[in-house]
Amino acid sequence: MMSRTIAALAAAAAICGSSLAFAQMAPAKVADTPKGKALVDGKGMTLYTFDKDAGSKSMCNGPCAENWPPLMASADAKPSGDWTVVTRDDGKMMWAYKGKPLYAWKNDKAAGDTDGDGKLNGAWHIAKP
Repeated sequence: MMSRTIAALAAAAAICGSSLAFAQMAPAKVADTPKGKALVDGKGMTLYTFDKDAGSKSMCNGPCAENWPPLMASADAKPSGDWTVVTRDDGKMMWAYKGKPLYAWKNDKAAGDTDGDGKLNGAWHIAKP
């Protein structure tokens, strides 16, 4: 009986541990915004994609990246499922979802703001799950 209990606890710990590892790997989560469901960063700030990005390459560098901060990834970040890591022109890493690099918008002030949607003649879009 004791060995079954220990085996059950070990199995539960393994399941919880793998769930926790997956949760920690996801660089963004889904949240409701005034414009529907969107990917948001750890602070709840809406993430965006840029039409000029192509082939999983970020075209938003320099002053663009000051206005649209990339969702940065650590050097040891690991791709998983729809999440990939993109190397920026400066050599740093950023997250991409379904091949599209992700950015915040500097003028979004509170979690759930969507002011960046449609900026630059419609080139910026809310990142949808």
